[in-house]
Amino acid sequence: MAQWKAVLCSLLSVATLFIAWDVWFTLQGVWGFNPDYLVGINLWNLPIEEWMFFILIPFSSLFIHYALHYFYPQIMLHPKATLVITWSLIVIAFSLAIFNMNKAYTFINFAFLTFILLLGIWKGRHLLSRFYLSFLIILIPFFIVNGILTGSFIDNEVVWYNNEENLGIRLFTIPVEDVGYAFSMIFLNVYFIEKFRKWLKLPALKTKN
Repeated sequence: MAQWKAVLCSLLSVATLFIAWDVWFTLQGVWGFNPDYLVGINLWNLPIEEWMFFILIPFSSLFIHYALHYFYPQIMLHPKATLVITWSLIVIAFSLAIFNMNKAYTFINFAFLTFILLLGIWKGRHLLSRFYLSFLIILIPFFIVNGILTGSFIDNEVVWYNNEENLGIRLFTIPVEDVGYAFSMIFLNVYFIEKFRKWLKLPALKTKN
C-alpha cells in the first residue's frame, strides 16, 4: 500500500500535463469527440470520459508494467540494446518532428517523444530497459481499446482526428502518432513513480523471486 502515494502523485502530475495538451488540441480542432457516445458532461471543453482516460489508461498500463516486474524481475534488455533502440527512436522521432512542423499533432507529439527518450537515456536508462518489453505487452490492449475509440468495430469513431494535423498514416483506424503519445504518457508515469518513491522514501518494490 505504501507505493500508492507515488502512483497517485505520478498519475496526477502526468494527467495535468496531458490534459492541458488535450484542451489546447481540442480548441484548435486537432481532434474532437463524438457526442453520440458521451454522457454530455464537459469540463474545460473536454468530456468527463476524456478526463477519466488520463487516470484509467495509465493506471491499467502501469499495472501491466509492474506486474511483469513482480513476476519476472530478471527480464530486461541488455544496456547496449537499450541504447541502440533508444538512439534509433530518437533519430526517427526527431526527424518526424522537424520535417512535419506544419502538422500540430505530428510535430508536438514526436518532439515530446524525443524529449522523453532523451530523459530516459539521461536519468532513467534502467527504466527503459524494462519498459520497452512491457510496452510491447501494453500495445495489445492499446490497439483493442484505441481501435474501438477511433472507429474499429463501431459505426462511427468516438474520437475523430483532423488529418491535416497528422501524417494520415493509420494502424487499422489508429493514427500512428498515438503510439508515440502512449509511450510518452506511460513512460513518464513510470519515471515519476520512481522519483516520487525516492522523494517520499518509500520501500523498494517487491518481486515474487
